[in-house]
Amino acid sequence: MAAILSKPEMTGEDIKLNFITPAIQSRGWKDKITMETAVYFTDGRINIKGNLAVRGPRKKADYILYFTSDNPIAIVEAKDNNHTS
Repeated sequence: MAAILSKPEMTGEDIKLNFITPAIQSRGWKDKITMETAVYFTDGRINIKGNLAVRGPRKKADYILYFTSDNPIAIVEAKDNNHTS
């Protein structure tokens, strides 16, 4: 069955659904993966102005792969077909 959209027309979500998720799962990551959940991989950048320190927004990844439930080992960030890096 052919895809409804050509790859250049796909959004980041389409790319994840059709390419990245199947590739990750086919390599054995079915039960050791989280996808865009409330799992943050940073607490946010610390911005300092004078005597004031404020954290920036926390960051989530499209995919986090785990060795064990408390040991993340890889972060995968998906982009649409219009990004080069």
